[in-house]
Amino acid sequence: MNDELHEQRESEKPREPVRSDVQRLEAAAQLGRTLRAELAKVIVGQDEVAEQILITMLCGGHALLEGVPGLAKTLLVRSVAELTDLSFSRIQFTPDLMPADVVGAEIIGSGGDDATAFRFIKGPVFANLILADEVNRTSPRTQSALLEAMQEHQVTVGGASHSLPRPFCVLATQNPIEQEGTYPLPEAQLDRFLMRILVDYPSEEDELEIVRRTTATALPTLQAIANQAELTDASGLLRLMPIGESTARFAIRLVRATRPNDPNADDPVNRYISWGAGPRASQALILSAKARAMLRGRAAVELEDVKAMAAPVLRHRIVTDFEAEADRVTVDQIVTQLVEALSAEDAAIPKWMRSLIKPRN
Repeated sequence: MNDELHEQRESEKPREPVRSDVQRLEAAAQLGRTLRAELAKVIVGQDEVAEQILITMLCGGHALLEGVPGLAKTLLVRSVAELTDLSFSRIQFTPDLMPADVVGAEIIGSGGDDATAFRFIKGPVFANLILADEVNRTSPRTQSALLEAMQEHQVTVGGASHSLPRPFCVLATQNPIEQEGTYPLPEAQLDRFLMRILVDYPSEEDELEIVRRTTATALPTLQAIANQAELTDASGLLRLMPIGESTARFAIRLVRATRPNDPNADDPVNRYISWGAGPRASQALILSAKARAMLRGRAAVELEDVKAMAAPVLRHRIVTDFEAEADRVTVDQIVTQLVEALSAEDAAIPKWMRSLIKPRN
């Protein structure tokens, strides 16, 4: 009798209407617009950086932010956490930081009957959004502990694995100056980051607005406008977004063109690049292009999305040689030239023929 009454009450409860993919897309685009508008209240000028951080979170990846001190990197990440109602943790990486200071440790004494039992104390990595400040200033041993958390979404202490909360996103910062006493991230670790975001100096007008805001009596406050369920739904929708074969082939050809001695590689690539981007770059490029299209409310990925994501996705996955350094050739310049060359090549091909083109072996 009680079971029947319970079932009747459950059936009488109002159920949430099932939203179509179009409605979910509109909600995700509106969420992106609202987040960017709210961030603009406290962060001036860094619109592209803010968008790339949102793309990283939607893709379920991690990002490396590079910029000189004083460009509001910490404030930006903290503001994103406040707006999305995510738990936030900042870890200041120093040369004496140990892995246990990041992931946690086991201690003796649980406070129960057995005073000799081990108890796991969670480290600051157990949060939804992690700011790994100056990650290149800590030892490779501590960097590798963070790497496991980034890749596996878990940490292992004392032979036991502990799952991290979802969503989980690491935003690590690097200072492009003062490289003495640092431990540069090896290429294998850099490849784990979805993108490398450059935080540049603001324009004169933006800097004037920054000074006006920060020297006033009252600073704007932020309140959560999105929850974890909305972010999870947007991330799930991201995987369902279609991408045309010609657009996908453009992304693949662009990544392959960064590899020396590849048939797609031009002379400047063979001259200036030691190692090109791997298949993980192709996955990251298409996934981030999908997120960019979704934030703009488009139901499919356009070529412009791939081009816009090329530099942040590829710049940390390409290793230049000494000749590039001698000629002052940067990775971003190489990527820009590759995008322009492939765009010119595609422009000369009628649209109806592009789907018939097979990749060069």
